[in-house]
Amino acid sequence: MRHVLPVLTVVAVIVAIWYAAAIWLNAQWALDTAARQDRTLGAAELVLDTWSQEKPKLPAPHQVVTELWQTTVEKNVTSKRSLVYHAWVTLSATLLGFGMGTALGFALAVGIVYIRVMDMSVMPWVIASQTIPILAIAPMIIVVLNAMGLSGLLPKAMISMYLSFFPVVVGMVKGLRSPSRMMRDQMRTWNATRGQEFLRLRLPMSMPYLFASLKIAMAASLVGAIVGELPTGAVAGLGARLLAGSYYGQTIQIWSALFMAAAVAAAAVGLIGIVQRATLKRMGMS
Repeated sequence: MRHVLPVLTVVAVIVAIWYAAAIWLNAQWALDTAARQDRTLGAAELVLDTWSQEKPKLPAPHQVVTELWQTTVEKNVTSKRSLVYHAWVTLSATLLGFGMGTALGFALAVGIVYIRVMDMSVMPWVIASQTIPILAIAPMIIVVLNAMGLSGLLPKAMISMYLSFFPVVVGMVKGLRSPSRMMRDQMRTWNATRGQEFLRLRLPMSMPYLFASLKIAMAASLVGAIVGELPTGAVAGLGARLLAGSYYGQTIQIWSALFMAAAVAAAAVGLIGIVQRATLKRMGMS
């Protein structure tokens, strides 16, 4: 309970603030509706109305939970109205983009650490690439790939890769350079080659940095997949649910999709954490 109670307290405070904000933001609609019907709302009636509107400015927590239950548990996972189905569509692009971003980031980090020309030339461009807003570059990527005949999963994965490779590059460069000069000198006294130094010293020492970067990259990759679904007019995926909700003013649908995206990201990052603990424990670094 020492660990659970603080978390429950914070959650309770957030929920209370959320309910209060729902009253504040939705009250004007309830009052205007009552005025048009020539009736007066009491305090209790006003509160209940603000927590049960069909298209509120801010849905109450129980409305979001109900929508999540109805679109996950009560719907078949293959149904187009199931959030599980839409989450899988987004997750498939996320995983592909995450894999490509990790591979690209790892390759660039190795080159930057071992090739001075890349360190001086590539690293500044890697940093500069992240100053371009993803909402601006996403449509450009999609248009170019569509012109090349590439559509569907790959354009979204490319946007995910664009966001996810950067933390891997930065983390791995830091990790591969983490061995001290004394450690590197010790490897040289053993007549170790560059490859042996990389496999026996630099790579193991970089594992904590790598896993920390992978957690950030996974979250960024999910954001990229969702953003990639917006300009394509996709009919499936969490981005499509957000877009459809915004078109028709279905704020409850928007919030449920946001919570589903957060749950997917938390599960993916948690899985990386499990792999991290198992790997570092086996390496004697936990």
